[in-house]
Amino acid sequence: MTAVTALSRPRPRRIPSLALDGHVLAVAFIVILLAVQEILTRTGVLPAGYFPPASEIAGAVVAELNGSALGSALWNTMSTWLLALCIAVVLGTVAGIVLGLLVPLEALLRPVIEFLRPVPSVALIPLVVLTIGTGSQSALFLAVFAAFWQVLVPAIAGVRAAHPVALETARSYHLTSWQKIRWIQLPSMLPYLTTAIRLATSTTLILVVTAEIIIQMPGIGYEITMSRSAGDPARMYAYIVVSGLAGIVLNGLMRRLENHVLSAQGLGVNR
Repeated sequence: MTAVTALSRPRPRRIPSLALDGHVLAVAFIVILLAVQEILTRTGVLPAGYFPPASEIAGAVVAELNGSALGSALWNTMSTWLLALCIAVVLGTVAGIVLGLLVPLEALLRPVIEFLRPVPSVALIPLVVLTIGTGSQSALFLAVFAAFWQVLVPAIAGVRAAHPVALETARSYHLTSWQKIRWIQLPSMLPYLTTAIRLATSTTLILVVTAEIIIQMPGIGYEITMSRSAGDPARMYAYIVVSGLAGIVLNGLMRRLENHVLSAQGLGVNR
C-alpha cells in the first residue's frame, strides 16, 4: 500500500508566482546594471570610448533594426549555426549509437576521442584557414567539430543506459537490431541527447560568431569587428547584444524542447 501511494503521489509543480518573481528579479537586476553603467559613463568614471552609455547602445540597436545590415548578418550567422548543429547532432547520434553498441570498437577509439575532445576549436582556426579557406565552410567545420563531441559522449552513455530487462525481453522476442535501436536504445538516449543538443546549441553559436570575428566572414561577428575598426563602439556593442539575445532565445527554445521530451518520458523537470 505504501509503495502504491508513493507511486501515485503527484509530482510537485513549480509555483508560477515564484517563477514570475525570479524573472522579475532578473530583469530588475539587469536594469540596475544598465543604469549604473549609464551613470558611470556619463560622469566619466568609465571611458566612453570603450564603454558607451547604455542609452547609446540601445539607440544603435534600434538604428540597426531599421537598416539592412542586421538582417543579413543574422541570416548568415543563423544559417551557419543551424546547419552546423544539424550536422553535429546527426553525426554524433549515429556515431554514439555505433560506439555504444560495439563496446570493443569504442574501447579502441577511446584514446582518440579523449585526445580530440578537449582540443579547443579556436586553436584549429589557422589550420582550417590554410586547408579550407576563409568561407563559411571554415566556420561550419569549427562549429561542427566543437558540438560533435558534446553529442557523441552523451549518446554513447545513453545507448548503454538501456534497461537490462528491456534488452533481455527484446532478445527473447527475437527483435532485429534496428527494432532494438528503435524501441529500446533511442528512448534511453533521449534524456542524454536532449541535454547534449541544448549545450551544443550554445557551443555552435559561440564558434560561428568567433570564426566570423577572426576569419572576417559575413555575419554578426564580422559586423562586430568592422564596428570596432571603424571606431563605432556603440554599434559594436549593439551587435554583441544581438548575439547575446540570439543565444538566450535559442537556449530557451532548446530548454523547452528538453523539458517536453523529459516530461513525455515521465522524467520532467521544472526549470
